[in-house]
Amino acid sequence: MHTRTALISGASIAGLSAAFWLSRAGWAVTVLERADAFRDGGQNIDVRGSGREVLAKMGLEDQVRAQTTTEEGTAFVDDKGRTVGAFPVRGTDGLTAELEILRGDLARLILEALPPEVSVRYGDRIEHVHNREENVEVELLSGKKETYDLLVIAEGVRSKTRDNVFAGDVSRRELELNIAYGTIPRTAEDDRWWRWYTAPDRRQVSLRPDNQGTIRAMLAFTSKDRNFAALPPDQARAELSRVFEGAGWQTQRVVDGFETSHDVYFDYLTQIMMTRWSKGRTCVMGDAAWCVTPIGGGGSSLALIGGYVLAAFLSQAPPPTDSADRSANDLQPYLDQYEQWMRPLIDKAQHLPPGAPKMFYPKTRAGVGTIHTLIRIASLGPVRKVASRFNPIAKKQQDLPEIRLVQQV
Repeated sequence: MHTRTALISGASIAGLSAAFWLSRAGWAVTVLERADAFRDGGQNIDVRGSGREVLAKMGLEDQVRAQTTTEEGTAFVDDKGRTVGAFPVRGTDGLTAELEILRGDLARLILEALPPEVSVRYGDRIEHVHNREENVEVELLSGKKETYDLLVIAEGVRSKTRDNVFAGDVSRRELELNIAYGTIPRTAEDDRWWRWYTAPDRRQVSLRPDNQGTIRAMLAFTSKDRNFAALPPDQARAELSRVFEGAGWQTQRVVDGFETSHDVYFDYLTQIMMTRWSKGRTCVMGDAAWCVTPIGGGGSSLALIGGYVLAAFLSQAPPPTDSADRSANDLQPYLDQYEQWMRPLIDKAQHLPPGAPKMFYPKTRAGVGTIHTLIRIASLGPVRKVASRFNPIAKKQQDLPEIRLVQQV
């Protein structure tokens, strides 16, 4: 009997989650990653709601808990470093979740948990895709041509493969927010809290603890006409220094740290919306399909959930046959169910408050003062409890679909 085959393009959390579950459901899975090796590092991410349920089904919750960043809460500070409002860890609903982990650490845990039959290949990428009714052929940069029953595109927000296959089905919403991320040395004054500072002229700075003895730092500012992610890294660093000149608090420490940091990267936040997530024998998932951005939040949880849900519905397809009736091997009904299950969750995550994110980046000192007043009110116990209910990812929206496993976890 023919074993169904899948090529997953992208070896981060979404792609690895899909690989884990498709393999357990009996598929022969290959993961293709354009980077030359596994990518460690990355910023703090959290796992919430149904994402935690998927993690538990994978048998990884205790391992994630053992590798948390040890962050104890989120504190908003003024230009003197004084706390304006504090939000300690409270279960799964706060700004800091109970399960906070570095992106690379979570991805590596999933990678190491993959069934041994899964093939993971680095240093190659898809150049062309030929969708057929019965299969999909890919041409790789290496010159290889390979045929699979399904191609899963999990490449990220700027996926070229997605754009080539789904031309006309992809729209982008730029949020006009530049963010620079990087790792800087830890000092004796740093604690286990996420410190967040808002400066005039629409600028923000944050410092987050990790479990590696360093600090994960962020510089963010709004701009409609400046996209630092499109600049050469050295030029972006130089421009960043000018943008944040005189911002106050520990801004200069971060700017100086980014000069020598090995992992600084820039992002111009963009939501991805698609009219459909599958076409022929190709589907898309994760940030490539629905990037919610850090403003919407929960991207890593959605990546975990998406991989499970995709595999769950595909596992319900009858075994492939040699029948001349092509509809007997049609995967489209199950790809449609995957999309129908995920859409409501994505729509809620992508729905931002009116004026966001610019309303959180005030121009004047008076505007910063208004933000501080709102934070003080929000940090009060009863108000904080009510506000936490509005996190769409933290709350379980619907029961996960059943998955038919060939290999038990």
